[in-house]
Parts: sequence; C-alpha cells; structure tokens
Amino acid sequence: MAYQATKAALQRLVDEHVVPGVSYALIDGDQVETGTLGLAAVVPQPETLAPGMTYDLASLTKVVGTLTVTLQLLAEGRLTLDAPITRWLPDWTDDRVTVRHLLTHTSGIVGYIPHRNQLNATELTKALYTLHVGPTFNWKMVYADVNYILMGWLIEALLGEPVQLAIKRRVLVPLGMIHSTFTPMNAMQCVPTAVTPERGLIRGAVHDPKGYVLQRRCGSAGLFSTVDDLVRFCQAMLHPEQAAAVLPPDWIHRLVGDWTPDGHAGRSLGWALTATQWPTPHRVLWHSGFTGTYLVIDPQQQQAMVFLTNRVHPQAPNLPYLDQRNAVIGTYLAEKAGV
Repeated sequence: MAYQATKAALQRLVDEHVVPGVSYALIDGDQVETGTLGLAAVVPQPETLAPGMTYDLASLTKVVGTLTVTLQLLAEGRLTLDAPITRWLPDWTDDRVTVRHLLTHTSGIVGYIPHRNQLNATELTKALYTLHVGPTFNWKMVYADVNYILMGWLIEALLGEPVQLAIKRRVLVPLGMIHSTFTPMNAMQCVPTAVTPERGLIRGAVHDPKGYVLQRRCGSAGLFSTVDDLVRFCQAMLHPEQAAAVLPPDWIHRLVGDWTPDGHAGRSLGWALTATQWPTPHRVLWHSGFTGTYLVIDPQQQQAMVFLTNRVHPQAPNLPYLDQRNAVIGTYLAEKAGV
C-alpha cells in the first residue's frame, strides 16, 4: 500500500501553509497506514503535531454519531423514515417534515435567527423551532446543521437522554472508540481551532457556535476523536456484520444508495455520495467537517481514508483550503483506483 501521490498532496498542504498539520490514515482491506505531518498549533507558539492527538470533528459528528444512532433506531423499528418529526417534536409545527428529510438535508428548513451566537441554550432552542420550510423542500439537497440538531432532539425524545450521551453509550463505547469524547479532559491533547475575540484560543472545547451553546443536546457537532478511533469506525463500516449491534448491516450496506425523496438529489442518509469508475462504476461515501476533517469510505473496495486537519487555526474560514482539500480527495480516489 503506497499512495505516494496522496501522501505528497497531504505534505503540500503543510508545506504551503494551507493547514498547520495533517493526521491521516489510509485503509486498504486489512492494511492500515497512518501518518502525522506538521504542527498542531501556530499560536501562541508553534507546537509539533504528535501522533494520537485529538481533533474537533465538527460535522463528522453527524455521521459517526447521530446517524449511527438513528440507523439503530430504524433497525429496531422505533423509527420510520417517512414519519413526520412532529410525532416526537410537537414544538416543530410543520408536519410535512419527516425523518428522511432531516437525514438527507431535503427538509428545506430556512430562516434567520438574530444574534444567534449570543443566545443561551433555552433561547436558541426556542429560536430554532421558529424556523420554517422554504421552497427547496422535498426536492433539493441543501446542507444545514438544523437538520441534525432536530434529529438529535428527536433521539432525545425517543431515548430519554441527550443525544451526545446516547452516542457515547450506543456508538463510542461498544466500538471501543476509547479516545473519542464530547468532553475532553486534557485540552493540551487536543489540536486547537480558531482564535476568536469572544473565546480566545479554542482548545478542548467545541468550535461550532451552536454546539458550544447546546452542549449535550447538539447532534450536529461536538465530537472529538483521533485517527486511530476513526480507523476503528471506518473498519466497522466496511465490516458491519462484525459490529452488527452498533452498525445494522442491512442499513449500512444500503447507504451507497440515493435516499432523497425523489432518489435523484444525490444524497444518502447522512453521507454524501461520489462516484468512482474502478473496477466498475460504484458509489463512495464521504463527509467533511468545518474544522478541517474528512472521511472517505468505499465499501465495495474495502478502502477508506481518514483526513484530519485544524484548517480553521488560527483563523476561519481559510477558503484556500477547500479547493486544496478537494484536490487531495480527488488524488486519493484516482490513486486508490490505480489511475
């Protein structure tokens, strides 16, 4: 397992100061190669990135945590995809929105919350329930955190515990993801994210503003993890029969399908989809996180990539990263296909 072009592309991200550092894993069947490049921090002083450091996964929380619990509940018959969410969330008043809409980002929920980041948890919860369904409902995929915040509250209503506690109990612990947590105990073991006027250097606390306010009740962000733990997750996704109590095999195998309402909006449950042509045309799962994290999983070829950076350090949004990131993923997909 070489992946020389992919590793060179990762090194360029560091050499060209697009990101402070990169932690990665390349999974090919039973083989796993991991690596660490560059710095964990550039301010207040440079700090070498060490193997095993913890990253704020941002929106990878959606697929690693919230979606996984949801798939369990679907497999248990406690949820159905086309049930209106008002069945569990009576404070949401539009009964057209279903579980499927939330999971595929086709709910069309829009709206503006004034001074959102200054609200407390109670105020933010109330404000999120005032959002409304817009013109993209049921046909267009528009990625939005609110979908997985509401999904987290639905899980809480079903299980009687905040979504992040449910994720720990139902996903992290049984998969042996011992370094994954929503509450890091040692901030210095975490790579820092942005420096903001309000919070200073963010390290060991969730970067996402909504996640910072909602804490345990946020299903869209908040999970911290390591390369090794995400390798465990990816391997379980590639072999769900070996972790069937956590990752229901029937649902996991069907994630490569388009689950949007009309089957043409190009989104799975939770995961985004991309296509590869080798050795035959098939779909690959992927998802990213705002802080600079990324997973690619190819179930057919038993391959995956874990790609972790803190691209928002010391300042967000670091737009040059987005094009470079996509180039890295393109290099990986081409290289793993032998192109």
